[in-house]
Amino acid sequence: MSTMSARAINRATLARQMLLERADVSVVEAVGRLGGMQGQEPKHPYVGLWTRLNGFTDEQLSTTVQDRKLVRATLYRGTLHLLTRDDYLRFRATLGPVLEGGLRVLGDRAEGLEPAKVIAAARELLAKEPLTFTEVRDALVEQFPEVNERALGFCTRMMVPLVMFPTDTRWGYPANARFTPAEEWLDAKLHPSAVPAELVLRYLAAFGPATPADFQTWSGLPKAKPVFDNLDLKVFTDENGKALYDVPDAPRPDPDIEAPVRFLPEFDNLLLAYVKRERIIADEHRPAVFTKNLRIKSTYLVDGVVAGLWTAEKKRGVATLTLTPFGRTLKKTSTALEREGTSLLGFLEPDAKSYEVVTAGQ
Repeated sequence: MSTMSARAINRATLARQMLLERADVSVVEAVGRLGGMQGQEPKHPYVGLWTRLNGFTDEQLSTTVQDRKLVRATLYRGTLHLLTRDDYLRFRATLGPVLEGGLRVLGDRAEGLEPAKVIAAARELLAKEPLTFTEVRDALVEQFPEVNERALGFCTRMMVPLVMFPTDTRWGYPANARFTPAEEWLDAKLHPSAVPAELVLRYLAAFGPATPADFQTWSGLPKAKPVFDNLDLKVFTDENGKALYDVPDAPRPDPDIEAPVRFLPEFDNLLLAYVKRERIIADEHRPAVFTKNLRIKSTYLVDGVVAGLWTAEKKRGVATLTLTPFGRTLKKTSTALEREGTSLLGFLEPDAKSYEVVTAGQ
């Protein structure tokens, strides 16, 4: 059992995340490689793909969503993700227990809730036409007036396989998107049984080497260790002697390979896929990125690790990218950040008259 240095683990992770060099693959293949992309807000996967793919344009993703090859739906950890149609159909049953277990967060608000009846009513409503969750809740309240309206909506979101209905807006979905039944939208049936071993392999291919606890953090599924033990995996140890598992043929590049600066969107799964995240962000910087109201801010990577935050805005035709570094920035790094940041602004604000990259406090 060989030991992997922290730098080797970092470079292996970056390689399979397409962050050592941009990939020449389709958006469907990229999203599949990543096992899905966090999609709390519709813009985030666009930025995540821009930073990972050569020549990516927002039209490529929007068209693929319209063609129903990708969907935005509730899955891992009960949160919204952008997924390939095949992965959603394949793994929805596997993640079913996570979604069902999410109802526990309702606590007292679940009083009087009968999930089977609500699911049946919601299916009937949504079979007629795509609806926003406000519309779903309002209709369900009429049928179940004694039940908390938030509980009715949450039960529908967790228990009914739904996908968001795309529109022609810039990022593919409006702020208050409508939902529609997944099987009808995709003209296909969900895989009927759980396939946790397949999901473990897909996770390791995207985020490994990693531990069973890391997989549980990413997926929300408990008791992963027996699944890992029944698979033919390579096992390494980190510098602290902890066992790390990986698929045999995954890339594990030379730890000395250079990692370019990269910009990550809010909620990028790279920051959400591990129990301990020191492979990508130092513990001392986590409070600045992971907020108390459960947001994960936009970050940038220098030498493969989170080195600061970024925000973008456009005023009076000028698009500005503001960097908030966590420490001193070398001159050559500043040059690389300005070059990459200007390209990012061109993607985000193609109609701007000019572009500026500035550092907060300077």
